[in-house]
Amino acid sequence: VFKKMSAEEGDVVMTEETQAVEAEVEEQIDIETAIQEVLKRALIANGLGRGLRECQKALEQGSVHLCILATDCNEPAYVSLITALCLERGVKLFKVNKAKKLGEWAGLRKLDRDGKPRKVVSSSCVVIKNYGEES
Repeated sequence: VFKKMSAEEGDVVMTEETQAVEAEVEEQIDIETAIQEVLKRALIANGLGRGLRECQKALEQGSVHLCILATDCNEPAYVSLITALCLERGVKLFKVNKAKKLGEWAGLRKLDRDGKPRKVVSSSCVVIKNYGEES
């Protein structure tokens, strides 16, 4: 059933002269871009909790790796509840400036034909329960 392919059939035979050289230069990545990547991978792996109810339930169960809170939340009880739960459970709390941006990063938006976000819903809190693939 298995057939061994020879070099004539399209395989490239690597010799000492033709070693693969990775010239990948790591570029500096800012914190917002890193958060976007982590949220995107967690969203694909179905590991995000968005909104107060989902975040509170996940924090109380202790299944949270990281909590992201928007600083422009206008409800002080909301902020204090999430902050207290993170402190109680020993979960890292990260704060971002805009709830609208956090909602967009967490997938609470529609994309138009050009791939631009439309109908973005803000989210004051997002928790990561599963990072997905390692980044």
